[in-house]
Amino acid sequence: MPLSRPPRDLSFASKAGAALALVAVADLLFWGHAFGATLGAFALLLVLAAVALKPAARHDAKAVWALAAAVVLALVLGWAPGPLAWLLFWAALGLAVLLPRAHRFDDAWRWSQRLAAQAAVGLLGPWLDLARTRRLRRTAPRWTLRGLAPLLALPLVGGAVFLTLFALANPVIADALSGLRFPTVSGDLFWRGVFWLMVLTLAWSVLRPRRRRVLPTGKARPVAAIAGVSVASVTLSLIVFNALFALQNGLDAVILWGGAGPPAGLTLAEYAHRGAYPLIATALLAGLFVLVALDPRMPTAKVPMIRGLVVAWVAQNLFLVASSILRTLDYVQAYSLTRLRIAALVWMGLVGLGLVLICWRMLRGKSGAWLINANAAAALVVLTAGCVVDLGAVAAAWNVRHAREVGGAGPRLDLCYLDALDGSAAVSLVRLEQAAAPDLPADHVAALREEAVDDLWTQQGDWRSWSPRAALRLARIRALQAGRPVARSAPAPDGRDCGGRPLGMSAVDPGPPPVAYDPPPVSPPVVSPPLTPSPEH
Repeated sequence: MPLSRPPRDLSFASKAGAALALVAVADLLFWGHAFGATLGAFALLLVLAAVALKPAARHDAKAVWALAAAVVLALVLGWAPGPLAWLLFWAALGLAVLLPRAHRFDDAWRWSQRLAAQAAVGLLGPWLDLARTRRLRRTAPRWTLRGLAPLLALPLVGGAVFLTLFALANPVIADALSGLRFPTVSGDLFWRGVFWLMVLTLAWSVLRPRRRRVLPTGKARPVAAIAGVSVASVTLSLIVFNALFALQNGLDAVILWGGAGPPAGLTLAEYAHRGAYPLIATALLAGLFVLVALDPRMPTAKVPMIRGLVVAWVAQNLFLVASSILRTLDYVQAYSLTRLRIAALVWMGLVGLGLVLICWRMLRGKSGAWLINANAAAALVVLTAGCVVDLGAVAAAWNVRHAREVGGAGPRLDLCYLDALDGSAAVSLVRLEQAAAPDLPADHVAALREEAVDDLWTQQGDWRSWSPRAALRLARIRALQAGRPVARSAPAPDGRDCGGRPLGMSAVDPGPPPVAYDPPPVSPPVVSPPLTPSPEH
């Protein structure tokens, strides 16, 4: 026997109760505390609430895939909390509650617009529901949970907000409330109330999305004629473009790939940096041209000669992207690796994949929705991987391993950049300290290492900000330091700069050497105080 639909009062009350429970949990986990694995736990609670109170989401095949993606991204949030992982999670959960109202998933571009509209309209969701419920109950009030909630919620919440604002503005009201033994009215209480309202709105937008019952499915637009785009003009354009790209690729083949060296007056790093990003812009323009002028439905896409010229041009664009990647790697070899340079390399790879997909669409007659979804899926995989992998730790490890000070072929270490990476550079700073580079003052490295490791211990000391990635990082540090003397940096009364150098020192004096001592042979859990506490940090 099919399950009957729950009564509307019970359904509304259940969602209201779940939303208020999520507000209480968020206040316990996040108010006044840094984010940790608790953010992933809260995300899983949101998924469970959506599954329990939105039956259509668990009965729709499309929504089930979105729920699975939301669970994976919630686990990513538990591993390493971050704004990008939260944005991806929220998009997946939004899809899960909206997809049952659509006949099919058309393309990622239209759904991104729907999610943006849902986020904007969802800000008013709780208040629209309260007003609507109150109007429905005005003619025939009944003392049910659903009727009592809108009766009391708006005056209580609105009155509390106005009373708080008046108390902040008028000391007479504030003194009267204080005399009546009310909680102290302060800015902290006001912002805490704002935080509650934000969480309530967030939870309500999942449990009661503000969309029409059925979402319209996007229809394919008819191909439009473009002025100046004909078989003859496209053929001539592709011949010219192939010739120009052959010239550029030939020069890169000789200078970058063949080892002939840059022109006189330019270093290889300067030559690489000058052309890396403009060439990627060139490849993007080439992809846009193929996308617009060679739609599979247009006559130009059916001419064999044009199709052959497009394939050759896309191949040249891929070589151009590969040259841009090589240029960036040469620049990294000269000036070190950073998070942004890693992101640039990944972006170049996505550009190359996009060019291949554009060419494949033309050759196989795929739709525009297929092309959008294929690129969106690739970007989603890359962004999720970027949430899991700490790019700062990757950059720090590469820079330390290839540093000139430790005998590598890379550039000199930028200690200020390692300091800016905070805990991401902690393991690499321990390795650098143990490498005993003669050109690096050991006291400076010890000071940076102490600060980075102490920050990790501070984070892990609170269960709310604890994260598995930081725990694994501390375990690696303990393993590296096991059985080795750990240096304690010398006191620096005036503080230190970003490179670990004590302030007020001369440019010649390298500073006092660090003091070595053997740490006690203990293996504390990740929530214990630091192994090597620093008097300054």
